[in-house]
Amino acid sequence: MDVETPLVDRARSGDRAALEALLGQVRPLVLRRCRRILPHPQDAEEATQDALLAIATKLDSWSGRGAFEAWAGMIATNQARMTYRTLKRRFDERGLDAVPEAADPARTSVMAGTRLDLLDAIEALEVRHRETVDALVMRDLGGLTYDEIATILAVPLGTVKARIHTARGFLRDRLSAG
Repeated sequence: MDVETPLVDRARSGDRAALEALLGQVRPLVLRRCRRILPHPQDAEEATQDALLAIATKLDSWSGRGAFEAWAGMIATNQARMTYRTLKRRFDERGLDAVPEAADPARTSVMAGTRLDLLDAIEALEVRHRETVDALVMRDLGGLTYDEIATILAVPLGTVKARIHTARGFLRDRLSAG
């Protein structure tokens, strides 16, 4: 999917039809990204709606550096992480240690547990190595290339590689200790 810059420009200028078309084009990407992060379809759908709203309201903040899809994907990833934090906080406030009863056991598998462990580890990484999180998320959850990440973050390629190396080492240690 390649979103054309003229469509983005028209949406930025207030063309409602262009904005709807743009959001329609990026919705599958946003939903896929949210589903990669959140194990429950309802949670991914909620994060998708919030991400699309954020894309619409923050459209003027896209700098034009890198692909529009990469920018939208990063918003989706961040929104999915925020949704995860909110859900985790709700469970913690209720004193729940497990996935809610309404969860489908077929979908709440080792894979879901692994994703949740990874999200917890990323939260810890954010506290210890804040500058590495975006690069890691863009690469390992977003699938962006090192060059795309360097462009988006406006840092040298070597810095991107170093940040990802540091983040992966932290996560490896954190996940193997669990």
